Amino acid sequence: MNNAIEISAATLRERAPGFTPRVAVLLGSGWAPFAAQVQDPIDVPYEDLPAFPVIGVGGHTGMLRLGHIGSQPVAVLAGRKHAYETGAADAMKGAIRTLAALGVKVLLQTNAAGSLDPAMRPGSLMLLSDHLNIVQTSPLLGEPGDQRFVDMSNAYDPALRRQARSAPGGAELREGVYAWVLGPQFETPAEIRMLRLLGAQAVGMSTVPETIIARHAGLRVLALSMMTNMGAGMEAETLSHAHTMATAEAAATRAVGLLSAVVQALEVA
Repeated sequence: MNNAIEISAATLRERAPGFTPRVAVLLGSGWAPFAAQVQDPIDVPYEDLPAFPVIGVGGHTGMLRLGHIGSQPVAVLAGRKHAYETGAADAMKGAIRTLAALGVKVLLQTNAAGSLDPAMRPGSLMLLSDHLNIVQTSPLLGEPGDQRFVDMSNAYDPALRRQARSAPGGAELREGVYAWVLGPQFETPAEIRMLRLLGAQAVGMSTVPETIIARHAGLRVLALSMMTNMGAGMEAETLSHAHTMATAEAAATRAVGLLSAVVQALEVA
């Protein structure tokens, strides 16, 4: 464990004595209202935690909130740093490893994504069953030892997905493959056609690096995508970050309610 992670973990133990979160919830674009669901919250800015990144994308506040969702002790990460900001895929490595050191066992990720399935309209929610690392880079570049050769065959834990679907409202969740592209530009229609041919149901600019980091740290992973648009060329719409946020805001109440139910349904050993 490096010094920044040790200092960050010690800071969190000091701010929340005796508290051991079991589930970390990483909030992507449009999912920020979930943080308000946390009971008896203790907030720690990322800037107080040297292993955590500086956030530079609208809708990502850069705050860690500790507390409970029902009886589930959680650590909610309000914001992630994306690979498109610097070109590095490992920006969330220190944060995830800090939470693993605190006792977190499950990383539950959320994101905003483009739908590649005509039947999965904006506002729909999808459980990730697998991913395509289209960028073909890794947050584990430079890691020493044989542990870097991480098995990704069940990157998105099947048992956690079953538990998510058993939550109130969980039956509406589709499952599908998420394609990670670097961004920050949106995809071309030709790229969308390629991704659909490769078997992806959704596309976005996050999540995959954090999944790899979490699996390397021994965490189980569950992930949810909120569809905020159809892929380029599938319909006549102009894509923008403002469009993404507006669609996400319209779907947020239902999405946050379902996410809260899913968190409470998770059985974490």
